[in-house]
Amino acid sequence: MRNARIQTDKIWQRDRKTRFSEFRDENRTEVSCAHALSGVRVVNADEHPLIFERDAKISSKAKEASKEMERVAWGITGSGDKIKETVEVMERLREKYEGKVEISVYLSKAGEKVARYYKLYERLREKFRSVHVEIDANSPFLAGKLQTGKFVFLLVAPATANTVAKIAVGIADTLITNATLMALKAFVPVYIMPSDYKEGIITTVRPDGKPLKIRVRREDVENVRKIAKMDGITVIEMPEDIPRVFEKHFG
Repeated sequence: MRNARIQTDKIWQRDRKTRFSEFRDENRTEVSCAHALSGVRVVNADEHPLIFERDAKISSKAKEASKEMERVAWGITGSGDKIKETVEVMERLREKYEGKVEISVYLSKAGEKVARYYKLYERLREKFRSVHVEIDANSPFLAGKLQTGKFVFLLVAPATANTVAKIAVGIADTLITNATLMALKAFVPVYIMPSDYKEGIITTVRPDGKPLKIRVRREDVENVRKIAKMDGITVIEMPEDIPRVFEKHFG
């Protein structure tokens, strides 16, 4: 493989099929284009100046568009109840606000497992540009991004009874609970959709599509009431309530 070699100002640009190595000195500019299928060819900038001008404009526009877009953090915990419906609603919102709002997905460790059980994990990665999985309470650094104003709000949907209970008593030992409590300290609005919203028997759907009856305990509902009283938290009941949150902030 032959590459142009000039010692100053090396810039790499990549896309799926082409790698551009751009080298400049005061007299000339050359680019080495390595194509996955066709090998290597060297293009002289004097002969093809529009290539460089076009790529520079595309890169600049992409960066500017990214800066202008509002951002939302969406946390997913390990609840199978309403997870499919929630994903469907969020996909529609992504399409509705495309170019205006970027939705970054953050899955807890259990959230990733449940998403895989329901065959939604790859779908999330396909539909949303930014998908992250919990390593620990501060990795990825969602809490820091919330506190520094990178996101307009945090949405946790669905939220397990375990997540709600921890938030209710101030335990911040997971990615989502830590992010929630740190967001509240920084006056970032938090919207939570608990899986256990009302006491009683509910019917949900298993990964295989079969119905499953489960009991929502009084203790879990009491924790929902506790977080609903916390300054900065808004509790929502159903996936169908999520669009109103986006309308409130983005019109």
